Amino acid sequence: MANPAPKSPLLEQLLEDTYGRTTAILLDYCVECRKPAEQFRDDASQREYTMSGLCQRCQDRIFGIG
Repeated sequence: MANPAPKSPLLEQLLEDTYGRTTAILLDYCVECRKPAEQFRDDASQREYTMSGLCQRCQDRIFGIG
């Protein structure tokens, strides 16, 4: 289980209400594709997941990698 990166309370509530960010990260699934977020390419990708809730595949697609 990953721990969500801290955000201000107002931003945290907005992200949770809109995307389910905190819940998704705590349950290790992606906020975008709703699939398990279990494997990451490197530490930077793992840290990004704790901030955005995006799995490796969605990170690659959104950031134009691959």
